[in-house]
Amino acid sequence: MMTMNSHTPVMVREVLQLLRPQPGEVFVDATVGLGGHSVEIAPRLIPGGWLIGIDRDPRALEVAGRRLEQFSGAIRVTLVHADFRELPQVLSARGLEGVDGILYDLGVSSMQLDSAERGFSFRFDAPLDMRMDPSRESITAADIVNRWSEVDLRRLIQEYGEEPAAARIARAIVQNRPILSTQQLAALVAKAVGRRGGHIHPATRTFQALRIAVNRELEGLQEAIEQAIRCLLPGGRIVVLSYHSLEARAVKRAFQRLSGKCICPPYTPECRCGAERMVHLLTPHALKPDAEEIALNPRSRSAQCRAAERLAAS
Repeated sequence: MMTMNSHTPVMVREVLQLLRPQPGEVFVDATVGLGGHSVEIAPRLIPGGWLIGIDRDPRALEVAGRRLEQFSGAIRVTLVHADFRELPQVLSARGLEGVDGILYDLGVSSMQLDSAERGFSFRFDAPLDMRMDPSRESITAADIVNRWSEVDLRRLIQEYGEEPAAARIARAIVQNRPILSTQQLAALVAKAVGRRGGHIHPATRTFQALRIAVNRELEGLQEAIEQAIRCLLPGGRIVVLSYHSLEARAVKRAFQRLSGKCICPPYTPECRCGAERMVHLLTPHALKPDAEEIALNPRSRSAQCRAAERLAAS
């Protein structure tokens, strides 16, 4: 069972150094989750600051709300049930034309992984669900596993899971349907893949692919980061934590394009990506957690941190 105190936010020191929250500023935690980063940002906004936390998971918002109650009266705290892609609308609805800082902590939360009934992890035997927001997402992992064609399953596992054995896994799934539980699927994938070296379970990439598809995690991600940058005031900063190469690639491209670097294919005769210089990159290369943090929090091992600062309008 996930508790408020068992959640360990990733790369807190680096996030705070890059964001530099100051008293009276307006900050957005666009994926507030259990509030781990927000409870570190909030005291730095005292007095008179405003912290806006957004999350698509209503259960996570409840936990974040309890953790942030301690700052009531010292700063303004607003929690919003929304998708991070709706950031411009969230700000507009509150009369804000810009903010001083934005944080994105992408991917699945510890609470979701540790809640057996949510079906995110094969550590527990549970129904194949994986929806971060059951009120918005109608399709479950079970729907994909039991209804999609072998061709579509192979493509999904190959593209979103970057799984070399995608063809074998898709074939095994189709031949053994219906598949209704997490451990049933994990065992099937392990058998199809065979033995592998290392400490990663053979089903990890398949579960990642299903979770990304169910929650549309990559859909419009690059555009969402670019929209967020446009929501920053001059001198405002954005920090993004990503956890797998597909996320990291989208974030990197967004930062590159709005730092003025063309992201068109090399053979393109002229720039068509619309690159414009709106930010200065604070992290020319992604930062990663150090060995001490990984030892204390193994889930941080795949994290990549990127940051940028909004330039003044020319």
